[in-house]
This record gives sequence, C-alpha cells and structure tokens, in this order.
Amino acid sequence: MNRKTIFTKNAPSAIGYYSQAIVSNGLVYTAGQIPLDPKTGEIVSDGFSEQVKQTLINIESVLKESGTDLSKSIKLTVFITDLSNYPELNAVFKEQFVGADPPARSVVEVSALPKDALIEIDCIATL
Repeated sequence: MNRKTIFTKNAPSAIGYYSQAIVSNGLVYTAGQIPLDPKTGEIVSDGFSEQVKQTLINIESVLKESGTDLSKSIKLTVFITDLSNYPELNAVFKEQFVGADPPARSVVEVSALPKDALIEIDCIATL
C-alpha cells in the first residue's frame, strides 16, 4: 500500500495530532476542516453560509496540495451543530457544485465542534 501525508499552509494547521490529508491508492482522505482562516487561525464569521464557504475553501486547498480538486470529491461527511441550517448548507453546495454532479454526502448534527465552529467537513476524493 502506498501512503503519502499531505500538508499545506493554504489550509489551517491541524489543531490536534493528525494529518490534513492522506493520499493512498489513488484516493485522498482529508481530515475534517472547520471554517478557520489559515492566516489567523480564527473562525471567519458567525454566519453559517460564510462558515460553509470557508470550510470548502480549506478542503479545496488540501485537495490541491494532494494533486486534485473539489470537483473530484466522491464523498463528503458534514457535521453541523444545528440541523435547521440544512437548507443553507444545500444552497451553498448548489453554488459550489454548479454544473457538476455533486458528491455523495452525509450530514450529521453534533452537539459541538472545535473552536465553536458551526460546521466541519471531511472529504474523500479521487486523484
């Protein structure tokens, strides 16, 4: 099995002991990303839509460092702290994946996320 660890300064550094992503056998497995500004390490906004957009930007940065991009994502797992934000989540995803088949996705409500983020997303993508 081949395995490569991914790190980019264009996405937030890991908050704990984990890698931003691992590439193995033609797939990229990202760690969960939250809406941190990679330059400041702070949550970008209190607004849910803005947090979704920044989280996707962070995932895209990790995927680009891996040699792929969000258009090649095959599965996203989304953790949100309030399921009533589901329509807003769908609206942002519809903008992000316009003209493309969206990836498979799971959405789970959780009680809390690191740094009081409203959303966290992890991704599996092809190279």
